[in-house]
Amino acid sequence: MLQRAGFSLMRELRPHLTDEAAFGEQIARQYAHGYRLLGAYMGERIVGLIGYRAMENTLYGRFVYVDDLVVDTGERQQGLGAILITAVRNEATRLACQHLVLDTGLHMALAQRFYFRQGLLARGMHFVQPLTQHQRDAK
Repeated sequence: MLQRAGFSLMRELRPHLTDEAAFGEQIARQYAHGYRLLGAYMGERIVGLIGYRAMENTLYGRFVYVDDLVVDTGERQQGLGAILITAVRNEATRLACQHLVLDTGLHMALAQRFYFRQGLLARGMHFVQPLTQHQRDAK
């Protein structure tokens, strides 16, 4: 299953993920809410992942939100991220969505440049408040 094969790759993006079984369970829960995970392969090896979901709200109307995008460190600069973004953009168009949306950290200048090159523009800031002690301690 893609989510199991992609666990170590996803950890490059989300190092707080430490338990493969818990990761599989989380992905299954997210799938129940429309999350989809698409992989890029070189032979049998998974080298890129993009996780996304179709949503609707009053700000964007129907849109696709990219939760996760990661390419294996050793395979970057080969266009795999662009291929994954294009695949999800095409899916958003097929679903009659008006926008493709994602968030990235303010400290991730290289990712921001990549997203600009893909035609995504910064339109706001994302605010977060941890609601449990565990989340506050993880900051």
